[in-house]
Amino acid sequence: MGRKNTFAFAACLASLSLAAAPAFASNDPAMDAAVNQVEHEWARIKYKVSDPKAQHRQIQTLAKDASTLASRFPGRAEPLIWNGIAKSEEAAMSSGFSALSDAKAARQLFETAYRLDPRALEAGAPTSLGVLYYRVPGFPIGFGDKAKAQKYLSEAVSLSPDSMDANYFYGDFLASQGQYAAAAKALQRALAAPPHPDRPVWDAGRRSEIRVLLARVNGKPRSHS
Repeated sequence: MGRKNTFAFAACLASLSLAAAPAFASNDPAMDAAVNQVEHEWARIKYKVSDPKAQHRQIQTLAKDASTLASRFPGRAEPLIWNGIAKSEEAAMSSGFSALSDAKAARQLFETAYRLDPRALEAGAPTSLGVLYYRVPGFPIGFGDKAKAQKYLSEAVSLSPDSMDANYFYGDFLASQGQYAAAAKALQRALAAPPHPDRPVWDAGRRSEIRVLLARVNGKPRSHS
């Protein structure tokens, strides 16, 4: 990867922020408690830690913890999704080959989780795969693919129509493609999602991001065709 391509890749990944799968209850209380702990730590790091270096160090630690968690519960999609989310955040905070390596590792984790259960955590796997495919640069820099992004994100909304994250990221993707009217509808659905009082930091942070994006989208000219 040349110097110019390295900078381009890092710039694109700087905005990478994947689906923060919601709290849930499965048939394994021990796994639920461990996954919820990772969820809360991710939200704290993302929305409460302002120093970039400290944030990077802490997300690296979280990625290791999430990897250990996935190893403790083999065959379950939920820990793999959170392992992938942590690796994706690590990719966004890294640069060059390290960022691409982390992004590829996250993709592999999401693909495994998708094969296990695409509906898990409000369609967390297809949502996160979709985000990777539209925010990672395409060939020859990375593996980004807008058609695959469309496929996974539309599937995520179909599988979990009330998911805040599935609708938010689908709206973000549509806005990036200039489809502002459709993007606004998806973002409005995201804001209409039920609140998550068990995860107040993530809920407030994500809704704030959605409102900012919706305001920007509403300021764009619309096609009447």
